[in-house]
Amino acid sequence: MIREVPGFPSSLEHHLRKFPMVAGWRLPARAVLLSVIAHVPVYAQEAPPGLGDGPGRPPGARIERIEVTARPQSDTDLRRKALVAKQVYSREEMDKYGDTNVADVLKRLPGVSMQGNAPRMRGLGAGYTLILLNGDPAPPGFALDQLSPSQVERIEVTKGPTADQSAQAVAGAINIIMKEPPRVTQRDLRLGAGYAAERPTVNGNFTLGERIGAFSASLPVSVFEWRNQNRFVNDRSMPGTDYLVSRAVQNGLQPYWGHGLNFGPRVNWKLSDEQTLALQSFIQKGYWNNQNLYTNQVLSGLPSFDDDAVTHGTWQTLRGSLQYTNRLSDSRRIELKAGIQDSRGTFDNQTFRDSHPQRRALGDNQDRGVTQAGKLAQLVGEDQTLTLGWDLEWRRRDEKREVSELGIPQLPDYEGLPFAARIARRALFVQDEWELSPQWSTYLGLRNERIVTESSGTATTVKNVSSVLTPLWHLNYKLDPNGKDMLRASLTRSYKAPELSALLSRPSVSALFTNTAAPNAELSPDRIGNPLLRPELATGLDLAFEKYLAGGGLLSVGVFHRRVSNLIRNVIALGSVDWAGVPRWVSRPVNFSKAQTTGLELEAKGRAGELLPTVFDPKLALNLRMALNFYRSAVEAVPAPNNRLDGQQPWSGTFGFDYRVADLPLTTGASLAFTPGYATQQTLSQALEVTRNRALDLFAQWTFSRSMSLRLSANNLAPFDTLSRTILGGGYGSVSGRSTRTQFGAALEFKL
Repeated sequence: MIREVPGFPSSLEHHLRKFPMVAGWRLPARAVLLSVIAHVPVYAQEAPPGLGDGPGRPPGARIERIEVTARPQSDTDLRRKALVAKQVYSREEMDKYGDTNVADVLKRLPGVSMQGNAPRMRGLGAGYTLILLNGDPAPPGFALDQLSPSQVERIEVTKGPTADQSAQAVAGAINIIMKEPPRVTQRDLRLGAGYAAERPTVNGNFTLGERIGAFSASLPVSVFEWRNQNRFVNDRSMPGTDYLVSRAVQNGLQPYWGHGLNFGPRVNWKLSDEQTLALQSFIQKGYWNNQNLYTNQVLSGLPSFDDDAVTHGTWQTLRGSLQYTNRLSDSRRIELKAGIQDSRGTFDNQTFRDSHPQRRALGDNQDRGVTQAGKLAQLVGEDQTLTLGWDLEWRRRDEKREVSELGIPQLPDYEGLPFAARIARRALFVQDEWELSPQWSTYLGLRNERIVTESSGTATTVKNVSSVLTPLWHLNYKLDPNGKDMLRASLTRSYKAPELSALLSRPSVSALFTNTAAPNAELSPDRIGNPLLRPELATGLDLAFEKYLAGGGLLSVGVFHRRVSNLIRNVIALGSVDWAGVPRWVSRPVNFSKAQTTGLELEAKGRAGELLPTVFDPKLALNLRMALNFYRSAVEAVPAPNNRLDGQQPWSGTFGFDYRVADLPLTTGASLAFTPGYATQQTLSQALEVTRNRALDLFAQWTFSRSMSLRLSANNLAPFDTLSRTILGGGYGSVSGRSTRTQFGAALEFKL
């Protein structure tokens, strides 16, 4: 039995009521008390004189050892307790398919799809989704497809912005939380191999975790390589070299390969019971290569062709951040952060025509930045936390590029000259998290961001100043006190700032029409940035019903609506330009129009016997995951039908399961994501059609022991060939098709 202490737990609970703030979140005092008790082991000891005297226990009897341990909160528990609607995915979800990069993990999450290597939410383009690292915006050049899941603790997908994070989350935010230093010594090793094309590739991850006194450290490192290839076809109908009608077909092969390194050390130092200091650094470095090899077929006229090309380059991302936390009192807490970052990239592209060198482009770019942020959280009464904070950023992007045609500089007035863009961002915010009652809770926030951009590289420097005020309100209502059924509502303001690269007013000449003394074609325009771009602004409404099942399952129905102003879209127009002696077709980003988008989101996950009790045995070790999303959007400046936002599919669906085989240490599973074909009217004279797409992944894991397991996987199994068709008002157009390959993988995982 446990010795009774006078005033415990009531006196301890009284004091804990003054304490409960963790990262600005208030925890109920009784929950903190139970958590403390759950983590304290009670050891056997000799009973003091007189304590054991009594009926049923002889004097001097030894007290039995009792140990109470807390069960870690599940993803569903964390989701249910959040004040802002979010989905949480822990290590279990990330480890299932043996992925070597986080991008492959994200593509299987409900409501998330990948466009290249950038995630998209709610069918909106990549720039509408905010990517965070430990709650801070990811640095420029950060590559999700080069980040190993072994370095990630969990992923949180938030449907609306919050005041203490950047409001650049029109579609939502994906917060990638890196691993914390462990409480005990950790040695994890993963060795893997994969195959998609030509030859196998290898990868490896090793994590070392240690705690020494007040210091704890985590040193994860991963090395990887990739090798794959695509086949594609381009069928173009456009003006030829004589500017008369022509048509040609190009069949191409695109092998691509590379290798890289990730290193993300973290050190925590407990200065005292009230103060902690954390140092987090992140390093990405790699090399990439690709080729484009064509066979050409002339159907009519004198068409222009893409040349064979060989390209290689490098990328490097360095980031360091320091975080200081001080619990000033039982009801007040301050957090200060500072960071530096440096991202660099280089490329060398050379084209060949009839096996002879034709065109060469050399370039490099660098993004440098400094950030500083802080917030002060104050407990107000028993159930309310008020937080004030600021967020500052200074960033500069420098680009240099040299393009030559047959050894002669293509644009001597632009090529070889440095171009630069600068951004200074200042944000102030206040937020109020309030548990109004056991059933009602709310989150109120207000954030103001002032953004100053400058673009230079020609005779003039263009400066642009914008200010965005983003009020935020999230409201939750538990239909029952236990929170098993919950209603959520959010009314928010968010924005999407243009990328610095889109602000640079440096032209790029069409690869098919390189002679600037002659015209080009609308289907192959020159390109240039726009330093006068303004941020897109969005007002959003979200409503959701969540039902949490007794066995850990979840059912969710949600709707959202966004109204967007200052919509940015690339527009192609014919006009006089500084770099050519004749009018040229030029594509440039502009603030095009207003738009609105609406969606319905359905999600279900849990044990099959709980979700479908009439179909499956409740004891069956089968887990199901299902999601179905419907989207509609309209751009005001473009007539219906199909005047949707770029890249937004009408609907998407995902289905997955994992099954633990009875009497065997074997777990298997599959995930299927599907999007239908659709058409988009981009401008009055240009439309785009794309075909359906499917992604099917499989895995199997055999567990030999607690310290060793083998995982087999197949990503993008039996892929569809995809087609996209561009249609211009003048009757010209093009069709592009692509065939991808399956990636097979095997990995041995050890806990040393």
